Amino acid sequence: MSEKFRETVRISYPAAAFAIGAAAIFFSQFLVVSAADCATVTELVSSCSSFVTYGSPDPIPGSPCCAAMTSLNNLADSGDNRRDVCRCLMDLIAAYNHHATAIATLPGFCGVSLGFTIDPNTDCE
Repeated sequence: MSEKFRETVRISYPAAAFAIGAAAIFFSQFLVVSAADCATVTELVSSCSSFVTYGSPDPIPGSPCCAAMTSLNNLADSGDNRRDVCRCLMDLIAAYNHHATAIATLPGFCGVSLGFTIDPNTDCE
C-alpha cells in the first residue's frame, strides 16, 4: 500500500466516526421507547433546563429542547404510555412547583400535543 493511500485512509476514519455519531444523535430524537419510565421523561425535560430554570431562551421547533418534546410525544404513543408520561410529568411539576408553569408550556412552544394538559389538577387516568 502506498503511503499516500494510508494517509487518506487514516483521515477518513475520524470523518466517518463523526458522521456516524452525528447521524445517531439526529435520529435518536425519533426513537420510540416501548414503555414510559420517569427517568426517561425527566431526561427529556432536562433538555429544556435553561428555559425551565431561567425562562429563556424560548424553545423553538428544531432546537434540542423541542426535539426532546417530540421524543416525549412519541413516548406517549398509546393510552398506557400516555398515562405513564402524564404521571411522571405530574410528579415533576409537584417536585419543582416553582417551575411548573415553564414545564407546562414546553410542548406548546414546540408545537407538540401530548394528549393531556400539564397541570397539577390533571387526572392522568
